[in-house]
Amino acid sequence: MTDHKQRAAVKLSDYTPPAFRVEHIDLYFSLGEEYTRVRSRMRLCRAEGTDPHTPLHLDGEALELEALYLDGQALAIDDYLLTRQGLTIERVPDRFELEVHTLLRPQDNTALSGLYRSGGMFCTQCEAEGFRRITYYPDRPDVLSRFTTTIEADRERYPVLLSNGNAVDRGESEGGRHWVRWDDPWPKPSYLFALVAGDLHCHRDRYRTASGRDVQLAFYVEHANAGRTGHAMESLKRAMRWDEETYGLEYDLDIYMVVAVGDFNMGAMENKGLNIFNTQYVLASPETATDADFEAVEAVIGHEYFHNYTGNRVTCRDWFQLSLKEGLTVFREQQFSEAMGSPAVQRIQQVRLLRSAQFPEDASPMAHPVRPDAYVEINNFYTATVYIKGAEVIRMYHTLLGDGAFRNGVRRYLERFDGQAVTIEDFLQTMAETGGRDLTQFGRWYTQAGTPRLRVRDAFDADAGRYTLRVVQECPPTPGQPAKQPFHIPLAMGLVGRDGQALPLRLAGEPEGQATTRVLELTRSEQAFVFEGLAERPVPSLLRGFSAPVILDYDYSDDDLAFLLTHDSDAFARWEAGQQLAVRVILRRVHGERREEDLDKLRRAFAGVLEHPGLDASLAAEALALPQETYLAQQLEQADPVAIRAAREGVRAELAGALAATWRTVYSRYRPQGPWRLEPAAIAGRRLANLALGYLAATGAAEDDERVERQYHQADNMTDSLAALSLLADRDDAAAQAALDDFHQRWRHVPLVLDKWFRVQAMSRHPGALARVQSLLRHPDFDLHNPNRVRSVIGAFAQGNPAAFHDSSGEGYRLLADHILRLDTLNPQVAARMALPLSKWQRYDLPRQQIMKTELQRIAEAPSLSNDVYEVVSRSLENIA
Repeated sequence: MTDHKQRAAVKLSDYTPPAFRVEHIDLYFSLGEEYTRVRSRMRLCRAEGTDPHTPLHLDGEALELEALYLDGQALAIDDYLLTRQGLTIERVPDRFELEVHTLLRPQDNTALSGLYRSGGMFCTQCEAEGFRRITYYPDRPDVLSRFTTTIEADRERYPVLLSNGNAVDRGESEGGRHWVRWDDPWPKPSYLFALVAGDLHCHRDRYRTASGRDVQLAFYVEHANAGRTGHAMESLKRAMRWDEETYGLEYDLDIYMVVAVGDFNMGAMENKGLNIFNTQYVLASPETATDADFEAVEAVIGHEYFHNYTGNRVTCRDWFQLSLKEGLTVFREQQFSEAMGSPAVQRIQQVRLLRSAQFPEDASPMAHPVRPDAYVEINNFYTATVYIKGAEVIRMYHTLLGDGAFRNGVRRYLERFDGQAVTIEDFLQTMAETGGRDLTQFGRWYTQAGTPRLRVRDAFDADAGRYTLRVVQECPPTPGQPAKQPFHIPLAMGLVGRDGQALPLRLAGEPEGQATTRVLELTRSEQAFVFEGLAERPVPSLLRGFSAPVILDYDYSDDDLAFLLTHDSDAFARWEAGQQLAVRVILRRVHGERREEDLDKLRRAFAGVLEHPGLDASLAAEALALPQETYLAQQLEQADPVAIRAAREGVRAELAGALAATWRTVYSRYRPQGPWRLEPAAIAGRRLANLALGYLAATGAAEDDERVERQYHQADNMTDSLAALSLLADRDDAAAQAALDDFHQRWRHVPLVLDKWFRVQAMSRHPGALARVQSLLRHPDFDLHNPNRVRSVIGAFAQGNPAAFHDSSGEGYRLLADHILRLDTLNPQVAARMALPLSKWQRYDLPRQQIMKTELQRIAEAPSLSNDVYEVVSRSLENIA
């Protein structure tokens, strides 16, 4: 195999400050149908302390250079060196003006990085290194400059011309063209540059800040999507108010714009003042969006707005510091979502995502620290580790310091480093100073990869009333890190008495305590904590609120788990107890062990949840959902996804039958009546009713099959319609096919809804799911150029349908590899994301391992492989003998 180290890696240890600063850049875009011309005029100066003989290097990629002027004088071809990576001028003065003319063909830019076409509009995506595909520039996050941008285009085709900042001038040009000039008063790195031009509908509103300023708000969408931005607009206003009230941060421009784009590699982009969003996270109406879609829109709108300070006003020194902005902003987004909804449900969903996306990454050849120390392609480090585990690291600061000190620390950090490009150490040091804590050891969360495992053992001395917890922490080897030092881990815990009551916690040597939840700080490989004053042996409630991203190993009995599910005062711990009980029952089935009492335990536990006097419907829906197949696979050294599905589906069917009458009652009682409403009670009711419908679909009873069909045909909202369609997609009968045909016919002209149609089939538990996916990839509505459509079929199949993808024939692996190779020639960033399921080959049985490695090798040997795919594939293969 090819060693990925043969391709040059960028290393954190090689960082050097920029040799030149850009004081100001003035950009002029002349947009055309065949080509676009860009004129860049920069004022540059040599950075203090830089060798006066240091040449000027500007990054550039896939550009056609038309002209180059230094202080007004045209440079001849012998005056500079042009390569595929950029432009170098050997001799430049200490202060000078450089003018660069480039020619682009955005319509040919299928990578969707830099300036490209999406439908009838021009748009940009410059993070991480897209600006170098627009003009030659020091395209790195520690070069901040003031931007002025003028856009000229045909007035009829492109009446809307947008860029960062405030519109300061506009006018008419010859030939039916017009122009608009934008000025951004805040210095920014090039990755935050944005441009949009098109014929777009605008939804306008305004927001009055805490200080009384009026900010204009504008959402731009294609005309066909007018009327579907109301929820996004209200979400933005809620986010602005929340950031003012929680962190004291007020928006700093006169206008805030969002543009929804149909072809987009990411979810959204926080470009200063002009956010560009995937349509998926802007457009929402009851007919076209599920409750989960509405929640996702609110969360992502909040996330990108919060970046205005944690990412834009204070940005990253280099891309190794990516979690400095992403981990911090994801945590702020999570806080916002918790404030807008149920904190317990939000936390459960956050942990489920962490375990399904990040824990497997930590256990794969792609494992890397929250701050990696090297990369071949930066796009590959927009990962679950950087984002989701990074957010968990920020949450641990919050847990260790407390809410008040944490918020003060964030404000101090933003004030101290405003307008600067900084490092993770700058944030850690500021938080340590504010909280009065030594966080040196805590910094290992940024530098050590892998998921720590906590082994907890206990003992109770009845005569002394003393209860001891012994905790051992260990972290498995990961690529390049065979041994790990102890982490600083906050372990939130409580003790529950046999009467179900929370017990006050008093560590040995302390006075009487009243708190029933306590955060133990683990800093050594092994520690013991002794609690006194206990009349009987308690049941420990460990890792409350999921206080750290770790795997907990404690030998609970099945009865203990059922007890905690009913009695624990911590909502997350109750949910976790139920999940672990279900995991045990399902995995016993995987191993061929069937206990008669297992079903009865689950049935009684589920009934206990539903009979709880203070039932929270939304929380109950989480508690009664069986563990995901991917999470079950993580509990095994070598997983057989087909066996896991069979065992899980068997338990689901038995619970469906045993509690059929209860599920029917729950369905009738909690399904909201009357018109659709986006209110917490209605959302919770739909969630629990649709969970009950899922169980009823497994009874095999004709009345329940008819109930599913009836919900599909009578639904007045996408949540209920899609819930029923997903269940019908598992079936192989005329009614199911009729519903799928009906859904396609109704929604074929609404791309986001059509993505749902593709997704429910790609993730179907239908035994012919693999053949169905092969058919979907030949469907006339499938488009390999559109990232959303690729994710809805190939991504949904490979990541969300493990039993079908891991079919023992290996056809799923071959299908994925074939399309990765095709995608790599069009959009390497998306192709690399699609390759990640193959990187986890070590988690499966030996026959599957061999086929997955064969497909990885086939991809690795393809000629002209992009750095994006090459890095994923080669790292996946590099530890094979």
